[in-house]
Amino acid sequence: MSKRSNKGIKIAPSLLAADFGHLAEQVSAAEAAGADWLHIDVMDGRFVPNITMGALVVEAVARAATIPLDVHLMIVEPERYITQFADAGAQNIAVHIEACAHLHRVIEQITEAGCRPGVALNPHTPVSALAEVLPMLALVTVMTVNPGFGGQRFIPSMRTKVRRLRALAQEGGYDLEIAVDGGIQPGNIADVAHCGASVAIAGTCVFQHEHSIAAGMDELRAALRDSLY
Repeated sequence: MSKRSNKGIKIAPSLLAADFGHLAEQVSAAEAAGADWLHIDVMDGRFVPNITMGALVVEAVARAATIPLDVHLMIVEPERYITQFADAGAQNIAVHIEACAHLHRVIEQITEAGCRPGVALNPHTPVSALAEVLPMLALVTVMTVNPGFGGQRFIPSMRTKVRRLRALAQEGGYDLEIAVDGGIQPGNIADVAHCGASVAIAGTCVFQHEHSIAAGMDELRAALRDSLY
């Protein structure tokens, strides 16, 4: 039986760091180790300086997984592909506010496609930019690195951003998941949880752990368990 993460924060391993030569096995191992979601980064080489995976990979992951797929569209014109990713098996779809000229419309499109709508914020984008659409959202992803590549160092000032977002959600009475994405590892997962994050997206420390995926997940859970938050 798989374990689930404790103390109210979900752990969503990022497949960007996985071994794509053994993708189904890596998905199964992460799920068995207690992953709550699987995070899938879609990059187009235009919005961010990298190209990763598309809807066909999401569809393949959906065949191997039984937990929710959290699809993060780091692409320009995401509205062109919402239906495609929903049909591929995404449960959550997050788009970047910086990539959407008509964000309200795109959020409605995600909801109409049967997915939980999310918006991602780059490090420079203030929480206040979401004020008019926050009631429509199920998820906000705070980028804690500049998007585009895995294995980057966590930006410490993003803790304050998570606190501001959690306070705004509480003031409005919104049932909002707040995810942190980038540089998450055992040394900071409890800290971001204390700041108000409810989902920790972690790639390198899980899929590239020196021992195993399970060991990487165990270290994240141990850091939460041993903290005082």
